[in-house]
Amino acid sequence: MKKIKNVLLAIFALFPFVAFGQWDVNEYRVYGLPEGTIYDIVESVMMWILGIVGFVGIVGFAIAGIIYLTSAGDDEKISKAKKAMTWSIVGIVVALMGFVIIQAVDSMLGGTDVFF
Repeated sequence: MKKIKNVLLAIFALFPFVAFGQWDVNEYRVYGLPEGTIYDIVESVMMWILGIVGFVGIVGFAIAGIIYLTSAGDDEKISKAKKAMTWSIVGIVVALMGFVIIQAVDSMLGGTDVFF
């Protein structure tokens, strides 16, 4: 009886693999998973991150400008706003440099002689 139980358990354990092996993979692409290569996925993630960093830098610069305009001559608020502007500009420059570096490395590794 124990052998029959083990055989039935093995059959039912392997049954999903047999059943799923007959599915057409392209028919069931509703999960939103990426279909590109690993390289394309990493590149798109890096572009999204660079875009977010650039956007945050621009928003930070705008907030620093508002702080500067509303400082009303308070030296502490003015220095705080200037620091925020400086670091916002640094963030934007880093995002732009990241984009340029990614494009340059992509073209060098891809074998093309044109950067953009």
